[in-house]
Amino acid sequence: MGRIVGLFGVKGWVKLKTFTDSPEILADQAGWWVGRDGDWREVASVQTQRNGATLLARFEGCDSPEAALAYRGFEVGLPRESLPPPGEDELYLADLIGLLVVNTDGELLGALAGMFSNGAHEVMRVVDGDAERLVPFIDQFVRRVDVDAKRILVEWGKDW
Repeated sequence: MGRIVGLFGVKGWVKLKTFTDSPEILADQAGWWVGRDGDWREVASVQTQRNGATLLARFEGCDSPEAALAYRGFEVGLPRESLPPPGEDELYLADLIGLLVVNTDGELLGALAGMFSNGAHEVMRVVDGDAERLVPFIDQFVRRVDVDAKRILVEWGKDW
């Protein structure tokens, strides 16, 4: 849902870059999950507030810049049950992890291992053994996403 990108002030606040169009979802939750490299833990959010394009947060027991520094670079998430159901023609990117990515020639490119933002759009990290492809998750290349069939159809050459 976001990443802690810095500190704010002298009372232990952190700055959060959100990856959602609805940052109020985070602000409305009493507890968040934070972590990196697969090591996640729950923290209680004492306060949140907007500051321009960023969301500020202060966690229970985090009362100084030194304490807040320990959270810099951490990803922020929420339990799935805390999220609203996706709307029609919407999905959560996390639901795509593990789907097979096939091109319009019928060639298997690999499985979706992750997503990241390059600032302009989301990018799929497609892995097939030792090979890795980065495919922009935009209409120009993504033809169809079929979660039920566990497939993503892309206009992308196997040798690109």
